[in-house]
Amino acid sequence: MSDLLETPMTRRNILQAATATALTIPPALRTAVYAGGSDKPEKEEVKIGFIPLTDCASVVMASVLGIDKKYGVKIVPSKESSWASVRDKLVSGELDFAHALYGLIYGVHLGTSGPKKDMAVLMGLNQNGQGITLSKKLADKGAVDAPSLAKLMQEEKREYTFAQTFPTGTHAMWLYYWLASVGINPFKDAKVITVPPPQMVANMRVGNMDGYCVGEPWGHRAIADGIGITASTTQDIWPDHPEKVLGTSAEYVKKYPNTARAVSAAILEASKWIDSGLQNKLKMAETIADKAYVNTSVDVINQRILGRYQNGLGKTWDDPHFMKFYADGNVNYPYLSDGMWFLTQHKRWGLLKEHPDYLKVAKEINQLDVYKDAATASKTPIPKDVMRSSKLMDGVVWDGKDPKKYADSFKVHA
Repeated sequence: MSDLLETPMTRRNILQAATATALTIPPALRTAVYAGGSDKPEKEEVKIGFIPLTDCASVVMASVLGIDKKYGVKIVPSKESSWASVRDKLVSGELDFAHALYGLIYGVHLGTSGPKKDMAVLMGLNQNGQGITLSKKLADKGAVDAPSLAKLMQEEKREYTFAQTFPTGTHAMWLYYWLASVGINPFKDAKVITVPPPQMVANMRVGNMDGYCVGEPWGHRAIADGIGITASTTQDIWPDHPEKVLGTSAEYVKKYPNTARAVSAAILEASKWIDSGLQNKLKMAETIADKAYVNTSVDVINQRILGRYQNGLGKTWDDPHFMKFYADGNVNYPYLSDGMWFLTQHKRWGLLKEHPDYLKVAKEINQLDVYKDAATASKTPIPKDVMRSSKLMDGVVWDGKDPKKYADSFKVHA
């Protein structure tokens, strides 16, 4: 104990000491570690909003496993009804943080998805694991993928309705990109509505939409209930794409920087735990299936988190790009290019009227310094580059180097 207390009280070694020993040392010593006050979380209890989706798992498990206590905070998960509710509560301060759509945070920051407020992305929560579902009625007519859907829409003229979960969110962008890949303009050739994730299956059951894009388990649930088929996974659109993030306001990060860092570190460690083995994944599925979280059967969750997919038409496959929570930190690092990509699509679909300063906006929102400190605390590797390169379904490479040219390059747009 004396050796630890005599170590110089720098931010780095305090965090490292807390990471290495907090779960095994008594509370009195843990208090002593933070005695200098400079790195002690300003708020010891934080409310984190989440939507009932599989990818809320790292937030939930950080709380359930007690990992949060290791970093001096108590995470209180708060189940929310819709992404609009998450947005409003982040803006008002009712939530400290949220499991949030990447594009929701960017939309609020630029004022394209409701109230405008400076926002912050602290880390990525997952990659992959969303899907596009088409109704069984469409599948029975031969529409089982994008090309066959386009053919049916040409042959049987009527208003086709598709649902996404939030206008500037990830699911909207995946749906639009997928439809546009076969020449379907989501705003001219179809009707697009917004539906909260847990309500997707019920709405399809009563015929309110022909298809939807949402996160798991609501894609697999449509198959289990016999009302829909998986026409595409979102990792088919962009392998290892960014998805949910840990979001908050810029004001919050400025006011409570230690809290932001501690919460990020706890969720990073929970992410590592989830991805570290089969038994952990199954334990996670059992936990989040509970009524307090996703409220569904474990069987609807546990197959796709292991990469075991079926499309509802007899096809099964193992997908290497299933939902990932950690991958040595590559999932979690808030790459600037990932945030910039959503801006290019917001411009493509008319959500932004003019080209923003793509890189400047991403640097404002993605909190790289906070992330680096949290990664150091949780012993998470940090990528060398703030950008990454990816090839999407149409063969087009996105690397963040010329976002204006990229945004203007699409033949189908608003």
